[in-house]
Amino acid sequence: MNAFSCACFLIGAFVIAGMAQTAWFASPTSRRFAWPIDGGATFRGRRVFGANKTVRGFLGMVPAAALAFPLLAQALGNPAALGLWPLSIQGYALLGACAGLGFMAGELPNSFVKRQLDVGPGDRPRSALMAIVQFLIDRIDSGVGMLAAVSLIVPTPATTWLLVLVIGPAFHWAFSVLMFHLGLKTRPA
Repeated sequence: MNAFSCACFLIGAFVIAGMAQTAWFASPTSRRFAWPIDGGATFRGRRVFGANKTVRGFLGMVPAAALAFPLLAQALGNPAALGLWPLSIQGYALLGACAGLGFMAGELPNSFVKRQLDVGPGDRPRSALMAIVQFLIDRIDSGVGMLAAVSLIVPTPATTWLLVLVIGPAFHWAFSVLMFHLGLKTRPA
């Protein structure tokens, strides 16, 4: 595996999937699926994940990644010759679906911790230090979840992890800003 090629592929596929998810969030149809994943459940008197973690996100990202991975692999011609995984198009679709699921699931532990610390959905912590820590974790949590899911299925070089977790947050931030400007988020974070 070529670590740089794998990182570029993962970031490129998630840029495509992120555009699709942003379009999905902007559609009136997606609002019908704004059911909280935690179903309103609480732990220690606080919501488990909060109102912003909904089925809607999973219904956007998982299929978007399941489509983006094979589309990008097909566009590249022979992914294995570029140092990528020697998978069929169907294999890339499955890898994309798992990566999309990991991406979305990777945000849940952070949301749980924030709810337990009384940080509301879309809010920032009162402490400046905690706001910085939250900002950094918010940028990498989904990437860690995605990379963990991918690594369960295909070999994923450590350098790929490093590159995705260093470069990927800039794209994640850009999508947060875009969703803020589209009125889909209350703040660009």
